[in-house]
Order: sequence, then structure tokens, then C-alpha cells
Amino acid sequence: MVTNSPTSTPNDLRDAPLNGIRVLDLSRVLAGPLCTQYMGDMGAEVIKIENLGHGDDMRVWPPIRNSPENDVAVGSPFLSVNRNKRSIALDIKSNDGQAILQQLISTVDVVIESFGPGVAERLGVDALTLRKKHPRLICCSVSGFGKVGSASNNKGYDVILQAFCGMISVTGSSDAPPVRAPYSPVDQGTGLHALIGILAALLSRTQTGEGSAVEVSLFDTATGLMGYMLQNFWERGTLPSRFGVGHEALCPYEAFDASDKPFMLGIANDNLWQVFCKLAGLEAIVDDPMFATNTKRVLNRSETLDHVKKAILRKTRSEWLGCLDAAGIPCSPIHDFQEFSEHPHMRESGMLYDYIHPVLGQLNSIAQPIKINGKRGKQRLPVPLHGEHTDEILLEIGLSSEKIKNLKSKGIINSSPEKK
Repeated sequence: MVTNSPTSTPNDLRDAPLNGIRVLDLSRVLAGPLCTQYMGDMGAEVIKIENLGHGDDMRVWPPIRNSPENDVAVGSPFLSVNRNKRSIALDIKSNDGQAILQQLISTVDVVIESFGPGVAERLGVDALTLRKKHPRLICCSVSGFGKVGSASNNKGYDVILQAFCGMISVTGSSDAPPVRAPYSPVDQGTGLHALIGILAALLSRTQTGEGSAVEVSLFDTATGLMGYMLQNFWERGTLPSRFGVGHEALCPYEAFDASDKPFMLGIANDNLWQVFCKLAGLEAIVDDPMFATNTKRVLNRSETLDHVKKAILRKTRSEWLGCLDAAGIPCSPIHDFQEFSEHPHMRESGMLYDYIHPVLGQLNSIAQPIKINGKRGKQRLPVPLHGEHTDEILLEIGLSSEKIKNLKSKGIINSSPEKK
């Protein structure tokens, strides 16, 4: 097995696009941490502030990864979005913790938070407050429903926004109840929107010298993701149906059963339809007015699918994939996660790599899905343990060892890794 090496040295930062940018990450769970992980991948220095309990909520989300000595436990979801960061465990509600927090803020370019409604203002880390003191600071707020509107105080979670914005209503098959998309597209999309906004604000600062207040929300992201389907609804005037793995506007464009296993077929235009019909022995219907154009095939979906299903059952999946690929027709086996993880293209692309975590041992990881000048961002730091870098960071901003010891005794900071 080929093992990719994602680790880097300080010299690698010379070509990193965000080298020299310093980020204070007050966010938790998925959207904000994904954004800051990508900033870290791009060379930014990221300091993650965590509470004194178990830290970020995702540290205790199963499945749990235990260290070989079985004395440190970290949730696998946390491992997916927190590389290239240092962690400090700090009680930011205390006076001493507030002083440290404000001192850290004075040293960074970007602050990102995902507190509930009103919390950032109470803690003095909202954009209005911070930018009065630090005009060059870029402040990013991640919320559930945004800062304004009648739903702005509602609790925002990925599944809640999938339901609220209609995503769940169009997900699933017509003969089964609606289902949620399990990979948290709203959270992850919000993290990407936060990254886009912050990068735009950094560019603007180079031109104006001024920072910006960036706002992203799960509501805005979910609404944006549903944009073209909403446009279709407004034009059509009727509610969309649920098509399972099919496509509302294309046919045939879904999963089909070969004689042994299912696979995905994507006939996205009429030229592909004509080629497919020759391969499938459907020459008799290729120019039939009911099927000749995609528009007609969509209108006559059940009849189209009936012909295609019968034809595909005549060969095995392997036979179909071979001839469809050769003919340039989009198709794919329906991989499970093991098949996908083991596909050669995963490592060849650089998206999958493994590395040795100093405490947790060997781990797999997914790279940032961006290349700049042909290179992906490198992992400089493994996922941190809870409060792993507390002492290191506080020493860097000028606190003495005696002061750090005193803060620990008062329960203001913590530098011990999480225990089972």
C-alpha cells in the first residue's frame, strides 16, 4: 500500500497562501471548525479555544478513538475537522479568562465564533465590539438562522435547517418517508461559506486596511443550496416530487439493477441517449417521439424507465460499466465506504492519506479538496488534544510560568489531555 506523507516543515509555509495569518477559533462542532481547518491547511496559524469540560462537543461524539495506552479518548468526528490547530482550554466567562481572551484577540487577524444568540455580545467578542478596538480585525459569526428575522433566535442544527428549508421534503423515494442527508451538507456548506467570506475580507483588507464583519448561517446556506429547486418550483407552480437517486430534470438518470448488482447511470443529454440505445439494443425506441428528447423522456418517465430497466437486466454490472465507460457514458458502481476508501484513485488523487498521531497512533484523514499551484495544503500539526497547547500559547503572549500555574489552581485554564 502506498502511504502519502502529509506532514510538512516550517519551510513549506513560505509558499502557503495564508502564511502569516493568525486565527482565533471560538467555534465548535462542524461548520466553524471545518472553516478554520481549511485555513490551517492553507498555512494560517489557528488557535482553538475550548471550554474546560470536555472541550468541543465533537470530542465526545462516537465512534471514539482511544490511545494505545487507553488513557486518552477522542471522538472520530472531531478528528475530521481539527488538524493544523493548537488547543487552549480556557474559562472565557471568568474575569481572568476574559483578560486572556482579549489579549489573544489583540494578536490575531481573524476571530470566528459560533455562539448562540446574544452570547458573543455578552462575552464581548461580537464584531461590533471587537472592531471598535481592532479596526483591522476580521470577525466571522456562524449562526443558525442569522442575526435578523423572526426565526433569528431559533436553535440551528443541520437537520433542523434541512427540514426548515425544504431539503428533507425532496430527499428520498416517492414510496417512502422523507430522509435527511446524513453527511451534514448544511453544516459543511456553511463552513465553506465562512471560508469564502473570510478570504474575501482578507483580500479587501489588503486594499483598504480595514477589517470586516463576516456573517454566515445555516439558514442562508440551506436556502442557497435549495436555490435552483426553488426556482423550478416558482416556475412550475407545483411541489417537486421525491425521485430517490433519480433527477427531476433528466431521464434516465438514476440507479439501475444489472443482472447481479446495481450501478448508477447518467444520461444527461440526447447524444448520450442515442449512444446508450445502440449499446442496450433499444434502437427501436431511440427516435420514438415519446423518448427522442430528454424533455419527452422526463414527461414519459415511467415508460422510459421500463424500457431501460429491462435492457440493463440482460448484462452484469461489470459488463455494463466496461461498455458504458468505453462509450463515454457517465456511470459508476455504487460504492460502500470500504470500496470507496480502497479505490486506487483515492490515494492517487491525494485526497486520502494516513499519518501517525503522537498519542492516538495511525489515523486516516481526508485532505482539503483544493489544490493551489498543483499542491494540496499540508498537515503541519496533528489534531490537538484538549488543552494540549495551553501553556505554550500563554507563554507566547507573555504570561509567566508562575501566572500559568496560578490560573490552573484557580480553575481558569487546563492543559491536561482528555481522559476516558
